[in-house]
Amino acid sequence: MKSVKEVATESKILDKLKNYPKCTEMVQYLFSDIELQEMQDYANNVSIKRLGYNDHGPVHMRQVAINAIKMLIILQEAGIKTSLETEEIGTFEDSMCAVVIAALMHDLGMMIGRQDHEEMSVMLATPIIDRTLNKVFPNDIHKRVVIKSLALEAIIGHMSSRKIHSLEAGIILIADGCDMTKGRARIPLAIHNTPKVGDIHKYSANAITRVGIRHGENKPIQIDIEMSSEVGFFQIEEVLLTKVESSPAKQYIELYAGVTGQDKKCYL
Repeated sequence: MKSVKEVATESKILDKLKNYPKCTEMVQYLFSDIELQEMQDYANNVSIKRLGYNDHGPVHMRQVAINAIKMLIILQEAGIKTSLETEEIGTFEDSMCAVVIAALMHDLGMMIGRQDHEEMSVMLATPIIDRTLNKVFPNDIHKRVVIKSLALEAIIGHMSSRKIHSLEAGIILIADGCDMTKGRARIPLAIHNTPKVGDIHKYSANAITRVGIRHGENKPIQIDIEMSSEVGFFQIEEVLLTKVESSPAKQYIELYAGVTGQDKKCYL
């Protein structure tokens, strides 16, 4: 059964997609996919209970979708075309479909383990992507091929371990890095009390109180982060900034971060 937070996040996603009917149809289909839900839940079990990592489950994947949708819409409002639009091979809504698919499936590989989980995610996501696109675009093989290919690029590229080339995949890379608030670390901190290597990720995420994604002043997208203590800078500098630096969308991002009540650092 879905948690209250999952349901609330799904409602936010659908609200943001209300102007994109095909994407809405696709997302509703995915939200009702029982196998996908079970996979997301199990990925979270492995991540938190077995490995001691932060949330990599259904709430995280839905939050990444919200982050990505926000950024893609901001870029559209700024007059910036997606890669599919620039190459005249697809529409903005096609790009949105690919980004949302990638967001909802990028961490499925955590079902197997942390190492190379982005590659495992591609393998596990492929049959779900196929049946979803066959449902939504039954008579358009072009859209099915293009959206699937773009979604898989975004999934396999979300760890900065592989060179990506599309704006859409670059958005997923950053959207994933932006889900760093203390909610992701709440459960791991509660159930794992013995200190071990890697705990800095939990403690740094727990210090992040807010991540804002909005229209920027000098660049289209502004990411503005507040934290309760300076340990949160680890999350910015070792996780998010690494993803932004590897992203084809970097040129459109301005990034600020700081402790509440203090002047913020301008990273980009």
